[in-house]
Amino acid sequence: MIRFRFGLTPVHDIQPWGGDTPSLSWFSLTDGWYDIEVDDRHLFRHAAGGTSVDYYVVRLWEDVLDVLPQALEPVPADLVPFVAGDHTQWLPADRPDTEAAAAWYGQHALDTGYLRTAPHIRWWRTTAASGDDLMTVTWTPDPDSDSDTDHDGAAGRVTLPTPDFVAAVTALHHDLLAAMEERVTALEATGPPPGVHIDLPHLRHEQRDRAAWLGRALERACDTDWAAVRAGARLLVPPPPP
Repeated sequence: MIRFRFGLTPVHDIQPWGGDTPSLSWFSLTDGWYDIEVDDRHLFRHAAGGTSVDYYVVRLWEDVLDVLPQALEPVPADLVPFVAGDHTQWLPADRPDTEAAAAWYGQHALDTGYLRTAPHIRWWRTTAASGDDLMTVTWTPDPDSDSDTDHDGAAGRVTLPTPDFVAAVTALHHDLLAAMEERVTALEATGPPPGVHIDLPHLRHEQRDRAAWLGRALERACDTDWAAVRAGARLLVPPPPP
C-alpha cells in the first residue's frame, strides 16, 4: 500500500512572497506539509512526531507527475538488476551509452534534492507473461538525516500492484486539485488577504491548467533507447566475482 498524504496551511497563516509588494500565487498557496506512507511506514516522518517536510505540496505533486511516465514504463527483465542496483557501486565510465544508462536509472527517482534531509526514493514497473504487473518502491535514508526516523533509518523495499500505485498518484492529484479549487473559489469570493496581491484571473487559469497535468503525464510516451541503456549498464556494473 502507498499513500501520498498532505495538509495545507490556512491562507491567513501563509507567508507571502516579496517585500514591498507581498503576493501569493497558486504555487505558494499550496504551503503545508506532506508525507509518503508505504505499508504503514512514513518516509518523511520523524519518530518524535509530525512530518519532516514542511513545504509547498505542489513540489511533491509536480515531481511525482514528472517521474510518472518513466516509472510506468515496464523495465525489461534483463535490466531489472541494473535499475534495482546501487549506483554507488558503479565502475567509472564516461561514454554516451553509460550516460544514457545513468540518465535512465536516474529517471526512476523522486526529486528530493531541495530538502535538507530526505530519503532517496525510487520506483519502477515490471510485467510478466503470467500477468503480474507490479511496481517496486525503494527508499534509502539520507546519510545526513536524523537517526530517529519513523522507518528506523533503514532502507526499505515494497512491491505492489501497478493499478494501486496509479490509484495513489491519482488520489494525490484529485485531492490536491480539490483542495485548491476550494481555496481558489474562496479567494474569488473574498478577495486576497489585506495587503497581499493575488492575480485572481491567473489563479483561476492556473487551476484549470493544472487539473489536466495528470492526464498529460499518463499520456506522455517514453523514447528509451534500450540498446544504449543495455550497453551502458554492462559498462557501469562490475562483473560478478569468478
